[in-house]
Amino acid sequence: MLARHADPIVALATAPGRGAVGIVRVSGANLGPLVRALCGRALRPREATYLPFLDASGQPLDRGLAIYFPAPHSFTGEDVLELQAHGGPVLLQLLLARCLEAAAESDDATGQPRAANLRVAQPGEFSQRAFLNGKLDLAQAEAIADLIDASTEAAARSASRSLSGEFSREIHGLRDALIHLRMLVEATLDFPEEEIDFLRQADAAGQLAALRARLAAVQARARQGALLREGIKVVIAGQPNAGKSSLLNALAGAELAIVSNVPGTTRDVVAQTIQIQGVPVHVADTAGLRDSSDEVERIGIARAWGQIEGADAIVFLHDLTRAGEPGYADADAALLRRIRQALLASVPVLNVWNKRDAVGELAPQPAEGIALSARSGEGLEDLRQRLLAVAGWQAVPEGVYLSRARHVQALARVGDHLASASSQLDAPSPMLELLAEELRLSQNALNEITGEFGADDLLGVIFSRFCIGK
Repeated sequence: MLARHADPIVALATAPGRGAVGIVRVSGANLGPLVRALCGRALRPREATYLPFLDASGQPLDRGLAIYFPAPHSFTGEDVLELQAHGGPVLLQLLLARCLEAAAESDDATGQPRAANLRVAQPGEFSQRAFLNGKLDLAQAEAIADLIDASTEAAARSASRSLSGEFSREIHGLRDALIHLRMLVEATLDFPEEEIDFLRQADAAGQLAALRARLAAVQARARQGALLREGIKVVIAGQPNAGKSSLLNALAGAELAIVSNVPGTTRDVVAQTIQIQGVPVHVADTAGLRDSSDEVERIGIARAWGQIEGADAIVFLHDLTRAGEPGYADADAALLRRIRQALLASVPVLNVWNKRDAVGELAPQPAEGIALSARSGEGLEDLRQRLLAVAGWQAVPEGVYLSRARHVQALARVGDHLASASSQLDAPSPMLELLAEELRLSQNALNEITGEFGADDLLGVIFSRFCIGK
């Protein structure tokens, strides 16, 4: 359900806990009476004023900066009041409670409540109001949350580009070209008696081909942006004592997992997010895969298989020092077959041979895969680059805007509809009604990205994941 948009709202706009500064934010219509009650006087628009914040008896709760943004020149498009106080949790809760109390009191001049129905904001409601009031489109609103949650510098820069409107401008450009093409098709449908081939004269086929090429470029950047936001989940799997925990530690640059020569040391999943060229890579070390009579180890192995089934890529670790042992290669092959059965065909499995430092220079090298040493670091960079390659990353971060899985899916639907439209247009006897419908569906899919077309439940899901003060 969407929030009650007419109600004024208030919330803490800074993170919970102690800090030098804490912000209480209010948004709604006609906040002037509330401003006077809290600050003791009217405020000049968009000008920071140092003053006391008053309780019900007119005594200072604290002293700080107050800024008043009259509508429509504010983040939400409504009147907005920000009170910047000292960042003590108790003080901020007192200030929040005072806002609610003062809003319910009668104004001396009108006798009406100063801000009727003021309530604590729901998660993401400030950004939601900015969207509903036309201050942001949906892609920009999502970029706010993505900027806050960015785990790498590249992700933060890409989210900033999306917030500034780069992604939205690309979508609007595609939509405008699509609308022009739809206009030509609709004109042909509306005036068949004129016997004018609008589509051929306007080079509709050329326009559609150009639109599909432009869409492909946007899709490529969007996929990169989604990768920057979501990252890739990599599971390290293999037999016991292959060096899985050592590899996790080497990739993370920290001693996260216990390493020993005792088989079955790792009994639970140990996970860490690392960065490779700004891309988040969520690496999970798992228990060695084998038959075990130990109940705790069996639970760990079951969890390992659960991680494998949800992976975006598998690093199957082999032990070079055991390559010649009877039965070792057979056990590896059996595990690989079972892993591939548990995965979608699109999920890659990388064969990685560990303990390169422990074998001589003349020792046989693997016919495929990467040979490395988790102990010395030899070959780690090759593994990092292979992980980026299987994830589909291309080293063009400056042209990327942060996007979400739903954006990528919507663009894929646009591509499918445009492909169908192209087939219709190339047919000996085009069915223009079907061509027009495919173009309409393409536009609907584009509109879902910026929020110009979408269901209320979609908006509710998106904004519910924001923090309260945004």
